[in-house]
Amino acid sequence: MEHEKLFEGEYRFMQVIWENAPVNSGRLVELCDKAFGWKKSTTYTMIKKMTEKGYIENNNATISVLIGRDQAEKEATVDFVDKTFGGSFFDMFAAFYGGKKISEEEALELKKLIDEYKEK
Repeated sequence: MEHEKLFEGEYRFMQVIWENAPVNSGRLVELCDKAFGWKKSTTYTMIKKMTEKGYIENNNATISVLIGRDQAEKEATVDFVDKTFGGSFFDMFAAFYGGKKISEEEALELKKLIDEYKEK
């Protein structure tokens, strides 16, 4: 299931949560002040926003993760490939490598990855 996209500030906020969860909202205010210079109201606004998006849960001032970093990054990557390369992994790979040579080890790892995901 794909979730609502995270914008840059939201993603940075979620990184703080992913690194510290479960975390008390008061402690999260301190962490966000230190990391971003945010006021208490800004942090509480982001807590509300991320709760509404379904990324976190606020239960008695304890913030817990509902969507992990791996899942969020996977969804963002799929979205990026879809938008930028029309969903083509090959086009993304070609653009990324831009004609550079890859090692035998890298080629074997790519072959293994492709074999695992090859359409049956």
